Amino acid sequence: MHVGTSVCRSTDVGVLARQQQAMTTLAPGSSRPGAGRALHCRFRGQAPLRYATRMPPLPSNLPQQVATALAEDVGSGDITAELVPATQHVTGRVITREQAILCGRAWVTETFRQLDPTVLVTWHAGDGDRITPNQTLFEISGLARPVLTGERTALNFLQLLSATATAARRYVDAIAGTDCAILDTRKTLPGLRTAQKYAVLQGGAQNHRIGLFDQVLIKENHIAAAGSLSAAIAAGRRAAGSRKVEVEVETLAEFEEALQARPDIILLDEFSLSDMKTAVDINRSKGRPVKIEASGSVTLETVRSVAETGVDYISIGGITKHVRAVDLSMRLEFQATADFNTR
Repeated sequence: MHVGTSVCRSTDVGVLARQQQAMTTLAPGSSRPGAGRALHCRFRGQAPLRYATRMPPLPSNLPQQVATALAEDVGSGDITAELVPATQHVTGRVITREQAILCGRAWVTETFRQLDPTVLVTWHAGDGDRITPNQTLFEISGLARPVLTGERTALNFLQLLSATATAARRYVDAIAGTDCAILDTRKTLPGLRTAQKYAVLQGGAQNHRIGLFDQVLIKENHIAAAGSLSAAIAAGRRAAGSRKVEVEVETLAEFEEALQARPDIILLDEFSLSDMKTAVDINRSKGRPVKIEASGSVTLETVRSVAETGVDYISIGGITKHVRAVDLSMRLEFQATADFNTR
């Protein structure tokens, strides 16, 4: 249950990042992120139930993500908003209609900053918090035109990222008590990868590679081009430098060949539970030289059984690809104004 509030006037993303960094610093005597006082947003009250073990950094391309979304929606101008007087003020709040994990505060704040920096957003929940039906997530006040113009874009971000965090958390909860971790994949919405990767962390899961540049992942076609699985791993080592090398295998025979070549991670693609357990046992018998990842056709119903085989990771493309937007609602109240003829 959340009892504190965070008050933010729309600001640039640099300040948002510094504010978030301040929230990551622990206050004296505290054992949780978010207990410290932020630079720009003020947090008061006891901490809500938050799932991320620490506050992850905001994506550096967050302003560009918001600008692209606004350009797509607003185009040459919001002609419907011009029906509202230019001096009309509005207040409102956004509520959730269902239980979820909240994520996307900074995208909401940045949306209104880019439209009108004077818009005030007062948050009643933080990224990573469990939210419940009819809970107020934030209040908003400012000129009506920018609020109306930004409403859809802001809610789109909040609904999508909260849905991603919620999906991640469901899988994390399903394997609670095991030594396994849930990973995301590159199956993200185009242009929003860093946003969804951030949301995955807020749901308590972990990020796999961000893109094609930060980790080698050798698959069937790479092996065919290299001539053999061992040759592909050796070539991957040369190309990777200090970055990790992972290889995908489809049989226990391929697993044993890969194990001899010593990549950092071996991905078991569509293995049966029995074969997963065999691979784990082989790896343990040799001192666990590699980490083992399972992937392929894993569902909420089967994920715990997979985790209990002893694999280190389970990658789930569905936590970013198969998400349903969280149901949110914005309710606005228009304040009286004497300037009804201004357009």
